[in-house]
Amino acid sequence: MIERFADWGENGPLPDNGVVATSDRAAALVIANAVDEVPPVGLIAGDLRRTLGGRRGRGQMRHPDAARAVVDYGLVRFEDTELPFVAHVVARRSLTRGRVIAVMNAAFVGKWNVAPRSHPSDGVFEVLDVTMSFSDRVKARRRLPAGTHIPHPAIHQQRGATFEFQLDKPLDLWVDGKNVARVDNFSVVLVPDGLPIVV
Repeated sequence: MIERFADWGENGPLPDNGVVATSDRAAALVIANAVDEVPPVGLIAGDLRRTLGGRRGRGQMRHPDAARAVVDYGLVRFEDTELPFVAHVVARRSLTRGRVIAVMNAAFVGKWNVAPRSHPSDGVFEVLDVTMSFSDRVKARRRLPAGTHIPHPAIHQQRGATFEFQLDKPLDLWVDGKNVARVDNFSVVLVPDGLPIVV
């Protein structure tokens, strides 16, 4: 876990037992398929990589100046299913209406800086629970790339390592950018310092 003003990583190449992942979802699949312990993951794209400031491509993963760290990941549970995630879980039916819940381990969802305070090695998720009018969503959407959409009275923010959500209406559950189910409840739990990563 990082502390304020403390270094959170080091330089070094992806070890020989490392696995290269091309997306957040691919990194989560490495976790899901791990037998004993999660191998180091060289992440060449995705929202977790962007949050960590990664700029090097696949060919640079073995370079001594690559950035290495051990970061948190999450588990999302719904129905009889448990899936790992590295960047975010988003529950929504639409971006323009209805409730939107974003459980953030990374700061970004695509081009949007959804959770500017979120860091994948701080031991907590950043959760944004949104119920705002269409006109306010239009304004917030303009501010999302810069992360200036918060604070906002219609965006409820929480930080913590475990959450349970009971939904009035079923929502589509997106795990690291993939729509995996429609759910009326789900929970998340953080796995601290569980993912060795190189970016």
